[in-house]
Amino acid sequence: MKERLLREFAERFGNAEGAQVYFAPGKVNLIGEHIDYNGGHVFSCTLDIGTYAVVRKRQDQRLFFYSMNYPDVGIINCSLANGLENDEEDGWANYPKGVIWAFGKRGMQPDCGLDMMVYGNIPSESGLSSSASLEVLTGWVLRDIFDFEVSDQDIAWIGQYSENEFNGVNGSIMDQFAIAMGRENHAIYLNAEDLSHRYIPIHLDGVQLVIACTNKERGLADSKYNLRRMECERAVANLQKAVAIEKLGELSQNDFEACQSAIEDPVCIRRARHAVTENERTIQAVEALESNDLDTFGQLMNDSHRSLRDDYEVTGDELDALVEAAWETEGVLGSRMTGAGFGGCTISLVRTDDVDNFIKKVGRSYRQQIGYPADFYICKIGGGPVKL
Repeated sequence: MKERLLREFAERFGNAEGAQVYFAPGKVNLIGEHIDYNGGHVFSCTLDIGTYAVVRKRQDQRLFFYSMNYPDVGIINCSLANGLENDEEDGWANYPKGVIWAFGKRGMQPDCGLDMMVYGNIPSESGLSSSASLEVLTGWVLRDIFDFEVSDQDIAWIGQYSENEFNGVNGSIMDQFAIAMGRENHAIYLNAEDLSHRYIPIHLDGVQLVIACTNKERGLADSKYNLRRMECERAVANLQKAVAIEKLGELSQNDFEACQSAIEDPVCIRRARHAVTENERTIQAVEALESNDLDTFGQLMNDSHRSLRDDYEVTGDELDALVEAAWETEGVLGSRMTGAGFGGCTISLVRTDDVDNFIKKVGRSYRQQIGYPADFYICKIGGGPVKL
């Protein structure tokens, strides 16, 4: 891959002299969905697919960006000297631009421009954190090339800040944190409220992680995401009349059942119930993995999807078609949607000997129901960002 990327860079930028190659992974939530902004626990891991960058310093203040994924767009350029601004015409390049801008806001202004070529093998619109991967990757590049003194966790914070403030996307730090702090063959058990975390070893002996991409454009995801946050906040406001809480993640399932009548809107009751039960499922899932009990972990994945489908209502026909076909397929320990929902991907634990049949059977069922194909990726748990 490195040699291929350097050849492509040389074709686009004249030569590859002085160019360095970097990689940052994508990530997937194993369980713990729509709980980060509710103050609960998230359990995620990085993948062996992600985003690559070939970068070198320039002798001037210009920034040149090229993506192998969008060759028709060509090379996008701007200048450090003029100040960086979000420009809709720059499309994907606003993400690395935003990180450079955010470093500058922290007093870490690059002293020269860059040539930067990127390539991602994360499926588009998948919910596998392609934008966060690019943000963390850019942070790693800047730290390495300009010797900026920032920690991995700082890079996550800067990535989130750039996404919020430069690109206007109201996301939490969960994605950037998991990518910047990734560790090979481990998942991160993260308390979304205070960012306390620990690494859990993952032993998938005889089992594969299979990601299925719906290939649906996720046009509703952002608006519904904001609505779900509002519904949870409304539930908390009602519950505060009965219990002293700030976030739904503070409640056990028994606590919630005892006070849920304080929530005035039945829709908000369902939203809150998902947040509370998903938090408990995540805690139980970690305990199951630490006991090497993949069967229990798989059942908790299934329960997570049902809750996201019935109480949180963020799945949709495409994700349900993939998951329900998976549940009926031999060798599947568990399957659920992952990410924001309304498209994107599912994640399944499948016994290795059954993977080929799984892809064939689930793929056929999905095409019959939805009318177009899904894509499948057999993934390994990755590590953190690296210089290649």
